[in-house]
Amino acid sequence: MAIFSTWTFFFNSCKSREFDYITYYNRVNEIDSIYRMANNPQKAIKKYRKLFRKYTPKNQERIEEYFTYIKISDDYNKNFGGKKSLYKLIPLIAPYGDSYKDQFKLYQKYGIDSTEVNQRVADWKKSLNKQLIDSFTIAMIRDQVGRPNDKTLVKKNVEKNAHLFLWTFTNYGFPSSQKIGRLGNNDVFIAMPTLLSHMVSSESYPIIKSKVFEYLKSGDCSPQDYSLMADTFDNNKNTASRFRYRNKTQDSTQVNRSRKSIGLPSLKHEAEIRKDFFKKTKKK
Repeated sequence: MAIFSTWTFFFNSCKSREFDYITYYNRVNEIDSIYRMANNPQKAIKKYRKLFRKYTPKNQERIEEYFTYIKISDDYNKNFGGKKSLYKLIPLIAPYGDSYKDQFKLYQKYGIDSTEVNQRVADWKKSLNKQLIDSFTIAMIRDQVGRPNDKTLVKKNVEKNAHLFLWTFTNYGFPSSQKIGRLGNNDVFIAMPTLLSHMVSSESYPIIKSKVFEYLKSGDCSPQDYSLMADTFDNNKNTASRFRYRNKTQDSTQVNRSRKSIGLPSLKHEAEIRKDFFKKTKKK
């Protein structure tokens, strides 16, 4: 009986951890604020290390939590896991074109030359789902046809793409950048946030929204992508956005509460992230 109880507890614990990434995202936001706003990188390093022992790391756009952990650990000569962690970082930064090459110097410092990094990125690209890349390349092109004037054609194409999403969810899960990258065939940019936000006019939106929320909790969909979809729906209904501050009549406290419920940073914190991102972009 005791053995059965132990295994039941283990199974339930594993099951609950599968859907715990909103907690992960909120912890990242807390740690990032320690690093970015409180200017305490060494404390952030310790907290990131603890977090990444529990969760498989993500590397969200702009906040870049796993890269930040490695970079500031290196800056302060703290152990971040060396080669093992750097190898883990490669597929997380591989979807962003050639930007991974900016880190050649860091990799070389730990005995990983540019040839090996390039090969691992190439291997990552080979591992992507070709069928889904083909399908979402077509979906991205189809999504733009007829906009903004031919509403009948746009509606027809939205429903086709909704069908693709539902089929993908059933057969492959969420079509994340780790499954399809960000560039489709002939370098067509697959703008997943755009595709998702256009689903709000589909008859299948309620089920798509429900499934995407599940993928948010499992870590397959980012809070940013989910919030854009949900806010687009609110905008179309001409109601107050839950996750964006549209006008002065909105209660920013309530908006921040809603943002935290899906793992987004506060409005003030996001403004700092955005400012730092554009500052870094200008330097390039």
